[in-house]
Amino acid sequence: MDALDRRLLDLLREDGRASYQELGPRVGLSASAVKRRVDRMTADGVIRGFTVVTDPEAVGHGTEAYVELFCRGIVGPQELRRILTGIPEVIEATTVTGQADALVTLRAADTRHLELALEKVRSPSQVDSTRSAIVLSRLIERRA
Repeated sequence: MDALDRRLLDLLREDGRASYQELGPRVGLSASAVKRRVDRMTADGVIRGFTVVTDPEAVGHGTEAYVELFCRGIVGPQELRRILTGIPEVIEATTVTGQADALVTLRAADTRHLELALEKVRSPSQVDSTRSAIVLSRLIERRA
C-alpha cells in the first residue's frame, strides 16, 4: 500500500458509494486506475467489503451499552463467539486484557430492551457476571 491507496481508503470511508470517476480527480488518477487499485485492495483483503452505515436512533436502536463480560473458569474465544452470536442486540464483541474476559457492545430500542438483552448475555452457564455502562453521547466515531 502506498499513499494513494491510503487516500483512496480515506475517501471510500467518507463515501463508500463514490464512483471511480469521482475519486479519480481527487487522487490524480483515471477512473480505470482507481478501479484497479480498489480491485487489488479488495483481492488482497485490505478492503473486506462495502456496507451501509445506519443511524441507530433512526432504525429504532438508540440505546447503546458497553458490557464487560466475566466468565467462570477458562472460556475460549470460539465459545464466547458461539454464545454471543445468537444474541441479536450484540453488535460487537472482543476478547480483552485485564479482569474482564470480553467487551461486548449492545444496541437496543430503550432501557427495557437493553435490560432484556443483558439478561440474554448473562444467562449462559459460562458467564459469571457483567458490568455495564450505557452510552450517553458519541464524541468521536472513526472507522478503521
